[in-house]
Amino acid sequence: MRGKLVVGNWKMNGGLAPNAALLGELAADWQAAADRKIAVCVPYPYLVQAQAALQATPIAWGAQDVSEHAAGAYTGEVSAAMLAEFGCRYAIVGHSERRQYFGDTDAVVAAKAKAALAAKLTPIVCVGELLSEREAGTTDAVVLRQLDAVLAVLGADAARVVVAYEPVWAIGTGRTATPEQAQDVHATLRARLAKAGAGDIPLLYGGSVKADNAASLFGRRDIDGGLIGGASLKAAEFLAIARA
Repeated sequence: MRGKLVVGNWKMNGGLAPNAALLGELAADWQAAADRKIAVCVPYPYLVQAQAALQATPIAWGAQDVSEHAAGAYTGEVSAAMLAEFGCRYAIVGHSERRQYFGDTDAVVAAKAKAALAAKLTPIVCVGELLSEREAGTTDAVVLRQLDAVLAVLGADAARVVVAYEPVWAIGTGRTATPEQAQDVHATLRARLAKAGAGDIPLLYGGSVKADNAASLFGRRDIDGGLIGGASLKAAEFLAIARA
């Protein structure tokens, strides 16, 4: 169901001491509300730390990826069932960095989303276009291709996911899609999801979201929150975004 959701993606950052300080600040300062939620997706080694710090709070936690395989000879992989044992609620799948650096295809992303759902995790399915694709006018075609690959595999279970639109050209670059640009893509995604019976799921925006631009983005009709990168490593900034 729709509602405001802000998720921090720590990426490959963190350490036991700074994590403890960050998680402690979040736990102390976040005030829960019925219509808004926050979560942090941390590196695998820190899941137990996040679980210990957050299990008595309204803040959820999750992983930044998940294997499409349930078990077996897949050295270095982590299954959805393993993540569930550490209390994870979310797993990011299809982040542009996974697609670009590790070769995650649309089919692999769909399989990962299915695996997450099988373990009762909520996959956060990321879609987004390159700068060259935006300049070529193919943004809608790119994000719909990425989304359709997931919808085709999940079927009715698509109503159990979260989708995050992250224009690749705005991730970690300091560039941000204008609220109008972001809303246009979100509206396109919402329409396709509605046809699949999943029009009421949260749609998040990601890409250099900060406290000073969050309100203008989150105020748009089809933007339900954000997937936050660098700003999620600073408690005050992350909380300001979540309250926007």
